[in-house]
Amino acid sequence: MTRAASSASKGKAPRTARGEKTLRKILDAALAEFGQRGFHESSIVGITSRAKVALGTFYTYFDSKEAVFGALVRDMSGRVRDHVAPALEGAAGGLDGERRALAAYLRFVADHKEVYRIIDEAEFVDPAGFRAHYETTANRIAGRLAAATDSGEVRDDGPLANEVRAWALMGMNVFLGLRFGVWGEENEDKVASLANDLVQRGIKT
Repeated sequence: MTRAASSASKGKAPRTARGEKTLRKILDAALAEFGQRGFHESSIVGITSRAKVALGTFYTYFDSKEAVFGALVRDMSGRVRDHVAPALEGAAGGLDGERRALAAYLRFVADHKEVYRIIDEAEFVDPAGFRAHYETTANRIAGRLAAATDSGEVRDDGPLANEVRAWALMGMNVFLGLRFGVWGEENEDKVASLANDLVQRGIKT
């Protein structure tokens, strides 16, 4: 089952490729609707109008506006992960991987500025999804740092260290994305290199 298909409300996952394509259209339309209007000003009719599907088609896959918003949070989190993952290939160590990951994230944000509004609103509309987004992201970073610690690239400061570092790196990435992806686009590789220099001087062996 694709990520889009798994985002449907319980018992409403599409059973055909055509259904998955329709569900993807609804999610993309929801991204535009929520991203431009915010959750409270958005409507199901607005989403279906953007997707060019019937109102009944929406309810084939989702129970409510809250349900599609929660699905969108999970979908966007997954899309960020999938966009960043290929950038890690060929990295010259764990910390170089973090540089590559940040550059890829900044490129994603520049093309999907709506993600910030949606994730921010998720704190109140979908608090479980909001927390899951950040916890899973931090866990991925912590896993990469643990591998770098095992290889001797990153200093071993005890079992809590890489979790703290992961949350700190994620916080840095989030605000760099806001400044250099949403508010003003800069050269992603340059921004990522400067941030990575800060990281390496701070935690490199």
